[in-house]
Amino acid sequence: MRIAVAGATGNIGARAVAVLEQAGHEVVRISRSLGVDLTTGDGLDAALTGVEAVIDATSHTAADRDDAVAYFGTTTRNLLAAEEQAGVRHHVLLSIVGVDRVEGNAHYAGKREQERLVTEGPVPWTIVPATQFHDFAAAVTSWTEQDGAAAIPPLLVQPIAPADVADILTEIATGAPQGRYRDVAGPEPQDLVDMARRTNDARGHAVKLVPTWSSLLGPEMAGDVLLPGEGARIAPTTFDEWLAKQQ
Repeated sequence: MRIAVAGATGNIGARAVAVLEQAGHEVVRISRSLGVDLTTGDGLDAALTGVEAVIDATSHTAADRDDAVAYFGTTTRNLLAAEEQAGVRHHVLLSIVGVDRVEGNAHYAGKREQERLVTEGPVPWTIVPATQFHDFAAAVTSWTEQDGAAAIPPLLVQPIAPADVADILTEIATGAPQGRYRDVAGPEPQDLVDMARRTNDARGHAVKLVPTWSSLLGPEMAGDVLLPGEGARIAPTTFDEWLAKQQ
């Protein structure tokens, strides 16, 4: 198949490209750094010529709700319009478990807008809600670290390996559209503060962790809000297995 990956240079997108190519598919990489701009649509029509399926693994870091909604809205509209024009038969969107249960987070608001446009759009679709990735705790540390300390919310998560997410997305992209797919998650719940401590230790990064809700992620994410629902697809790689490769 000829399959396009939006966000092809990112954490999940790059892995999806590798998996698809290893399986013998022809992959079109969509990324601003590669000359295809989703925010303007420049290069999209040419990139999607002959494409049968698109995996959207794009991401955007925004602290402002309006900015996040505008970004995901613009890029998704441009992508879907170009897909319709090109006759793409399957749009696969990577989303987040619990995206409808968190109101105060800018990124989640943007992802909800993205989901809305996909479900109401002209291209047959599958939305894949995934839990946080194994490297999420380290990412939060990098976002908040200052003067040797980092604020970490005491979240309960059930993290999944980025490589497992890429495998699932590519499997789905080569099949028929399924609508909203079941939640996908890693094998076991974890405490985000403990994940951050263990990841930083494994990578030799010395930082003092300060558990607090007064940070980027608030108490609306507490409890089981971020955990997968019943019937979730459980990916095989544990956090311990992933962590062993960070050393």
